[in-house]
Amino acid sequence: MTLIPITLLVNGEPYNLTVPPNKTLLEVLREDLELMGTREGCGVGACGACTVLIDNVPVRSCLTLAADVQGLSITTIEGLAEGQKLHPVQEAFVERHAIQCGYCSSGMILTAKAFLDKKKRPKKDEIKKAISGNICRCTGYTKIEDAIATAAKKMTKKSG
Repeated sequence: MTLIPITLLVNGEPYNLTVPPNKTLLEVLREDLELMGTREGCGVGACGACTVLIDNVPVRSCLTLAADVQGLSITTIEGLAEGQKLHPVQEAFVERHAIQCGYCSSGMILTAKAFLDKKKRPKKDEIKKAISGNICRCTGYTKIEDAIATAAKKMTKKSG
């Protein structure tokens, strides 16, 4: 198979890679960059476990070809914290016990972060709608919704 050179900007770092043209972003993140926080759940874009942010928009990395996201900013769960300081969404997920097995957590957290960047004071029904494309098989969604509401308060305080 023919390989193509690509450059990806992941968590603020450029990576020069040579990949097959049909290699997904999920595969590149896990296999080539060894960023294991992005998970493959269903492989067909239905569960949200593989969600990453591309230019701050939640995207299913299992459906995205790596070659198609050159020049765009890709954020994985590993890039969300600032050094040892967790992002407010991550903090809230821990505080509210919204993480059970953790499989869906990275996709859920990144989806919530993108949502809260746009909606500062969300209502419960808006939170439910925002995460409706992310499946959690462990928690029910109450703790996750509570964590997102808590994160919204933290982010509002932080921004002034």
